[in-house]
Amino acid sequence: MNLISSLLCVGLFCVVSTPGLAQFFFIHTDGEVLLQKGVGYIYNVRFDSARTQFDSVIQKYPDHPAGYFLDAMVEWWRINMDRMSRAYDADFLRRIDRVLAVCDRALAKDERDVTALFFKGGALGFRGRYNVIRENYISAATDGKDALDILIACQKIAPGNKDIMLGTGIYNYFAEAIPEKMPLLRPLLVFLPSGDKELGLLQLRAAAKSARYASIEAMDVLYQVYDQFEKNPAEAMEWARQLHARYPDNPVFHRYYAKGLVTQSSIDSMEAEWRVILTRCLDKHFGYERKTAREALYYIGVALMRKRSLDMALTYFYKCDEGSRVLDEDPSGFMVRTNLQIGQIYDLQGKRDLAIKQYNKVLSWTDYGGSHAQAEQYKRSPYK
Repeated sequence: MNLISSLLCVGLFCVVSTPGLAQFFFIHTDGEVLLQKGVGYIYNVRFDSARTQFDSVIQKYPDHPAGYFLDAMVEWWRINMDRMSRAYDADFLRRIDRVLAVCDRALAKDERDVTALFFKGGALGFRGRYNVIRENYISAATDGKDALDILIACQKIAPGNKDIMLGTGIYNYFAEAIPEKMPLLRPLLVFLPSGDKELGLLQLRAAAKSARYASIEAMDVLYQVYDQFEKNPAEAMEWARQLHARYPDNPVFHRYYAKGLVTQSSIDSMEAEWRVILTRCLDKHFGYERKTAREALYYIGVALMRKRSLDMALTYFYKCDEGSRVLDEDPSGFMVRTNLQIGQIYDLQGKRDLAIKQYNKVLSWTDYGGSHAQAEQYKRSPYK
């Protein structure tokens, strides 16, 4: 997460960022059943089935924004699972515009229409998240500010609603956590309301436990909080385990779980799960794209190296390095770590000249996670 993206997350994620809706925003039970089923289909990567459910809602309730909003979320998850592709961008933006048009028609009749406000805020929030991914930061900031204003209005109407607590929890946590992690951003956040990390975590946990529609997104956010900000791999793994168990075909949640196994499980379990992921990449399952395959090659190599299957580990690291040279404009963390590992294996094999060449290569690239210090250390003394 780069600095600009992190700053924008404070505004962009403060809206109820979920392919769902707050519990008092729908009308009839039949529509709610269709929406719930469709949301499940989205997370299980059954996009055509999800669209069928949402089309039914749109036909039954053409003036209600819920069906249109969730229909747009199908395209959002296509983008989220395969961010390298631009194939779904135009369709996503078109569907978001359709949500906004439905909401604006309702707001033209009643500017305090809470349903229209809620879904307009959701649409702006997701368009903002899309613009962060595509590095359209000015557009993202504009959408994020508008989404925050709408969240505040919704919270005043229903402060105890657990679905809305996803948005308030995200805001409260990141509004405090990001300035702590990145002090240089503090002046840029001075005009936003102050945050409270502990309150934010409580709200996110409440949403994960009790929200009718936002629970999965809350669990997703909690995973990211504990993985990236709190640096608590055991807690992150608990959320990853729940997400993957519930939606085993979701590539995002699958990666969370497999990453957790790297530090929280046996070498054999870790290797086996990454092999499943690599197989799905080779079989072209949706969302199991080239960067995920590169990641799988790396972690399988790590597992084999730990088991001292050095020649086989090198095979996977070579493939990972080859993939990185195709995927990366500049050497990525995976490329740097892969080449460091190759140097370590050469040392273990007694190929000192080749090992030193690898360490020098690592030193010529950007330092990732102390890679320079390690390369210097192993230049002085061979890796054992």
